[in-house]
Amino acid sequence: MASSSQLLSLLALLLAVSSSPSLLAVQAAVQYPGDRLTHICVYMHETVSGQHATMLRSVQSPLGSNFMFGTVNVLDNELRDGPDRRSSKLVGRFQGLFVGSGVVSPPGLMTSMNVVFTAGRYNGSTLALLGPVLDFEAPVERSLVGGTGCFRMARGYSVMTSVGNYTKADSVVLVDKIDLYVKIRRQRIITMTAPEKSTPESLFDE
Repeated sequence: MASSSQLLSLLALLLAVSSSPSLLAVQAAVQYPGDRLTHICVYMHETVSGQHATMLRSVQSPLGSNFMFGTVNVLDNELRDGPDRRSSKLVGRFQGLFVGSGVVSPPGLMTSMNVVFTAGRYNGSTLALLGPVLDFEAPVERSLVGGTGCFRMARGYSVMTSVGNYTKADSVVLVDKIDLYVKIRRQRIITMTAPEKSTPESLFDE
């Protein structure tokens, strides 16, 4: 049963729509059951050496160069649609930072990453990832905590798995496969325009 405060709020909304001619429309987002699950697979190419390195240590540990705890590293890696740089297309960037946050062995990392799409159907959209790296030999799982553009209100997770490495000029490039499992909340916009009947409009193509 609706509470008295909810009934009062509904009454106030109905009075506003019916009594104010300047109020053309009131929009309310209503959630419908059934979210859309999307699986996106991309490959991260990280140049770890040479003058064109895409991963740099910006802050050393105050404990000394032999310690990882307290270090801050930044990266801006290529995202491609395949592991082979010669035959794959550039589709985005993998940008972010990771901080040495563990004093035990192996040292843990706290990571905050953005997947920035620069080509294809998701061009201009981003995904935000958060999560620890606790084992450098195992796949890295991160929480997908949000996004922009096509991925507004997204949630899910990602799994990053090492594929291998190759050399490019004077550099060594590491390749990781990133599987993104993205849930996008289905919403509909109900536009209430007095005195016409409310009509739902889907935000997503079925």
